[in-house]
Amino acid sequence: MRTLFQVVALRDRTPVLGAVPGNLTRVGHAVIIVYSLVVAIVASADYVREYDHDGVWVVYFVVIVATYGLMIRSPLDAWRLGTAGLFVELVVHGSAAPLMSGWQWCFYVPVVLVVALHHSRSVVVTAGVLTLAAFGYAAALRGSGFYWESSIVLVLILLVAYTFGARGRAEQVIELERAEKGALEERARIAREMHDVVAHHMSMVVVRCETAPYRIAGLPEEGVREFAELGEAAREAITDMQRLLGVLRGADQEADRAPQPGLDEVPGLAERAGAGVEMPALDVSQAVGLTAYRIVQEALTNAARHAPGGAVSVVLRSEGGHLEVLVRNTRGGASLGGGGGHGLAGMRERVAVHGGALTVGATGGGGFEVLARIPLGDK
Repeated sequence: MRTLFQVVALRDRTPVLGAVPGNLTRVGHAVIIVYSLVVAIVASADYVREYDHDGVWVVYFVVIVATYGLMIRSPLDAWRLGTAGLFVELVVHGSAAPLMSGWQWCFYVPVVLVVALHHSRSVVVTAGVLTLAAFGYAAALRGSGFYWESSIVLVLILLVAYTFGARGRAEQVIELERAEKGALEERARIAREMHDVVAHHMSMVVVRCETAPYRIAGLPEEGVREFAELGEAAREAITDMQRLLGVLRGADQEADRAPQPGLDEVPGLAERAGAGVEMPALDVSQAVGLTAYRIVQEALTNAARHAPGGAVSVVLRSEGGHLEVLVRNTRGGASLGGGGGHGLAGMRERVAVHGGALTVGATGGGGFEVLARIPLGDK
């Protein structure tokens, strides 16, 4: 009953071209509207030619265009209006056989195709049964036999469209799961790297606390005890972070013993990628330096992948209490593909850790740029 209610009355919010990029979406909408106008004109002309000029052709025109207008944002609403309109047409002007011919097929087939492509099996089956029931009732009202040929064709169309739609939805689910997994892995990687940065500072706290009684002459007993407690708390914090790191790192992952890179390694990174670099002497924290390095690294990788052969420039500067990291490339050769956008998501995650902002987009002449603004904070 729930599915029946969904098909018959529940508002549908399923954009036909929801997974298509913006520019192609506009083109797709234009194609749908133009197609609806063509079918509406043909249907109206057919009515005028076959029957009379009493103005009913206007109803044909409006119903067809409205159905396709609804189909852009709500396939089920389009199916409801289209089925009701075609039912009335078949009752009033239908022939004994076949069920549909000419413009009727051109009008109705895209409607059921879209429903089958975008909805679940239960919805498709319910809509199919209701469609056949409506057309069977139309045949009964006209005193003709059931439209077997047309009904079989409609069922086959629904089956084929649903099969392709189900496969597409399954691929989308897999892609979403892959993207989510990539995002989680990137977050874990960021956490591991930040652990190394924090652990370094905490180790310095431990060392300073333990050496305080020897460095500070005349330190009272209460102060010695206070420093000892602080040092012990710092040690426990390091131990807890190491346990957390063990959870974040998979069982098959070895600990990375190499020191984390920072701003000092950016010129060498850019040079190896063949990019020009502009970076004055900058005083930033280790965490900010690591984030800047990873952003430059990922941006250079994206430039090499999507614009091979293009000129790349790297600029780092301090501006208004922020470290600005700008990586810009010109138009290059054909994209090598791959990536899937996970790199950009990872950069956003890294910048968000510091409360910064990341801006990416195309530049004039077919280039691309990545701009990260990272608050410097306390160093």
